[in-house]
Amino acid sequence: MSDLYPACDPLNLADVLTPAEQAAIRRLRATLETKVQPLLSEYWARDEFPTQIIPELVGLGMMNPAEVVEAGEKPGHLFAGFRTFELARCDTSMATFYTAVAGLFRTTINLGGSPEQAAKWDPLVQTFEMFGVFCLTEPEHGSDIARGLATTATRTGDTWTINGAKRWIGGAGMATTLAIFARDTADGEVKVFLVPQDAPGVTLTKMEGKISLRIMQNFDIALTGVQVSDDTRLANVNSFADVARLLGNTRSIVAWIACGAMAGAYEAAVRYTTERDQFGKKVAHFQLVQEKLSTMLANLTASLAMTVRLAQQEAAGAYADENSAMTKMFTSKKLRETVALAREVAGGNGILLENDVARFFADAEAVYSYEGTHEINSLVVGRSITGKGAFV
Repeated sequence: MSDLYPACDPLNLADVLTPAEQAAIRRLRATLETKVQPLLSEYWARDEFPTQIIPELVGLGMMNPAEVVEAGEKPGHLFAGFRTFELARCDTSMATFYTAVAGLFRTTINLGGSPEQAAKWDPLVQTFEMFGVFCLTEPEHGSDIARGLATTATRTGDTWTINGAKRWIGGAGMATTLAIFARDTADGEVKVFLVPQDAPGVTLTKMEGKISLRIMQNFDIALTGVQVSDDTRLANVNSFADVARLLGNTRSIVAWIACGAMAGAYEAAVRYTTERDQFGKKVAHFQLVQEKLSTMLANLTASLAMTVRLAQQEAAGAYADENSAMTKMFTSKKLRETVALAREVAGGNGILLENDVARFFADAEAVYSYEGTHEINSLVVGRSITGKGAFV
């Protein structure tokens, strides 16, 4: 039996991992606890990313960890999920940063590219030599991006010229490569291009004033007459249906982030309530506090069970978009409730960064909305239930 998460995994769901995979997760945890955790409150308050930790995280080789390779195994959906869980248990921004490359961008390369393109670029993504980010959302188009995508790409010979704008692009300032989704002016279909971050005509502006995911930097991107060659276009993205396939495969990543953030918030709440004295006893001794802690653990356990099962199905090739949407919808809603309860049991001290709860409380709002809002995901599920699309 695994004891990977004795404090927050009462059903021992992490037992689905092999011993080698568990060893890799423990190695990741050691780095997070010693190199990353001590910096989080300071950098959250500064609204900055601690770039000094990037070599530490990249050097772990967590996309293809040594323990797993040496055991003759191949890291799969469950390992990738618990890797994300561990990152989010430490900090939501850390998980968002890592999965921007290891999840969204890598999936775009491997599913959106031809076999030759994937074989060429995936090894570079694994080492972050190709530090890529996913650029779909626009200033005026988020949930309606399927019909509203306004960025254009025009082909002349073997050259494409891209014009438009992107918004909410996490990690773009650190990236080498931007996966730009644009509408082909010839056929009106969506294509995706790998654009160097420093290409002429690309302008990045950091978004200011965020109250959520303050460590993870988001950017506005302006694209003015940006020219790229045809070999930078991913061969297997030729319509928004192809884009939806990418999104469906990455939506479950957010469910893992939601579960990890719940675990982090829950453990911080237990830590606080078992150390804090009020009315002559520990806060954790009061009945109302114990009820809230129980609800938090139940939310986490139910969410993690759903997410683990989804990963098992996807690993077996039994992918269903509505299941991915349902899992993201459910886990992000339970995250919102769980972090609110964590903040609540910590009282006024729950809004102080020093007690860890506040970061999870604020960052949950971003998780609730990205990779499909609660409403959009519920409509994906509803369409599956009724056979009727209720999208506007």
